[in-house]
Amino acid sequence: MAAPRISVTMPCYECGDTVAEALDSLLAQEGADFEVVAVNDGSTDDTAGILAEYARRDSRVRCFSIPHGGVIRAANAAIEAARGEYIARMDADDIALPGRLAAQAALLDGHPDVGLAGCRVRFGGCRKTCRGYARYVDWTNKLLTHEAISLNRFVEFPVPNPSIMFRRSTLEEHGPYREGDFPEDYDLLLRWLEGGVRMMKADAELLVWNDPPDRLSRTHPRYDVDAFYRIKTEYLARWLKRNNPHHPVVHILGSGRTTRKRADRLLAHGIKFAAYYDVDPKKIGHRVNGLTVRDRSEIPGPGEGFCIPYVASRGAREEIFKFFDERGSVLGRDYIPAA
Repeated sequence: MAAPRISVTMPCYECGDTVAEALDSLLAQEGADFEVVAVNDGSTDDTAGILAEYARRDSRVRCFSIPHGGVIRAANAAIEAARGEYIARMDADDIALPGRLAAQAALLDGHPDVGLAGCRVRFGGCRKTCRGYARYVDWTNKLLTHEAISLNRFVEFPVPNPSIMFRRSTLEEHGPYREGDFPEDYDLLLRWLEGGVRMMKADAELLVWNDPPDRLSRTHPRYDVDAFYRIKTEYLARWLKRNNPHHPVVHILGSGRTTRKRADRLLAHGIKFAAYYDVDPKKIGHRVNGLTVRDRSEIPGPGEGFCIPYVASRGAREEIFKFFDERGSVLGRDYIPAA
């Protein structure tokens, strides 16, 4: 059989309750030449049987089983077996909305310089009980251009992993998911951006991103907050070396205990802090790491110093962006957010 244009790779583990709906949503896609490569990661439920039945009924589904080794091994196994020019990711508990594959392939077709295409996603959880996750989805949906994705990469993961489609040539040049004590999807995105891969999103909701309580990002230590900041700091330090005109000196916005814990990781990478800044009058004048905490009004102006806001509270990041904009500071030239 001729190779399809698109391969959708789907690692599957103990997903007997959800995988049929995920597969149905893919097989209903129109306007795209594709296959689904589903890898059963040693499941003990009926996942393997469901996959085999779908493969029997529809030749576009290819499935095989491997001994249980985790999502990274299963995802890479599916990628290795993929035959398409374009490779998409899909989780076995999410839903592809109509037109997903065609829209993302069209984006890659129309932008030969783009190596990875995402899309806006629809939050599939409860917005009342999972407000933080829902706000994160809303935030990612605002980042559509390469510039927005690139300059917000150190805030949080700007392109949800199950929503991506990329070129085989990009994978061959920059490598697949890596094993480690870090979130493999965030590492791949940071590594590819660092390598010069351009990324964009289709300006449409093309995936329902469900949020079950047993999602790995909620339960595995590889995805906890410390793991995110460990890997983020490594890439941020290298980014600063290339882009900070005042390297290795930076100015840190925020002086609270959490901010210090996260920002201080940069010190091990040779970054030097000029000062900490805060808006809380109770913190002004305190000494942190031998430096006096200053009022935010003392932050250096455009071209005078490079700033890193480590502020993550709701609304605070937007307020800081406004503060810098009113001063004439430019995102990526004078400051980069990291929380």
